[in-house]
Amino acid sequence: MTSATSYRLHLATAVAVLLVTAGASAAHTPAEKHPAPASSPRTEPYLKTHLFFGTGRHNGAPPITERQFMQFLAEHITPRFPSGLTIQEGHGQWRDRTGAINSERSYELIVLYPQTEAKARDSDIEYIRERYKRMFGLESVGRADVKAQADF
Repeated sequence: MTSATSYRLHLATAVAVLLVTAGASAAHTPAEKHPAPASSPRTEPYLKTHLFFGTGRHNGAPPITERQFMQFLAEHITPRFPSGLTIQEGHGQWRDRTGAINSERSYELIVLYPQTEAKARDSDIEYIRERYKRMFGLESVGRADVKAQADF
C-alpha cells in the first residue's frame, strides 16, 4: 500500500469516527439544551397547541361524523378561539386502555396564542378536551404544546 493510500484510509477512518461520535453525542443531548429557534424582530413568543380528536367510538357506536365534529367546532371551540385556528383532517391510530390499536379518521386543531395568555388559555383547552370526551364517550383527546415565534 502506498503512503498516499494509507493516508486516505486513515483520514477516512478518522472522519467516520468523528461522524459516529458526533451523532452519538447529539442523540444523548437533552432537548432542553438545544437552543430555541431564532426569532425575527417582528415576532413575539407564542405557544402552539395541537389537539388530536379521534372519531372512532367504542361498543359498536357509529363514528363521529364530519357534521358532528363541525358542530362541536362551532359551538365549543370557535367561541374560545375567535381570533383564529386551524383544523386539519387526518388519519391516526392509538392504543386504547385495553391494549387494542385503533385506526380512525381524526382531526387536528392548531391554535396559537401569546405565551402571556398561557394560563388563561389552558382552561379553554382543557374545557374543549373534556367536553369532547364526555359528549362522544371517548377516552382521550391528545394535546401537545410547542413554543413558537409568531406575528400576525
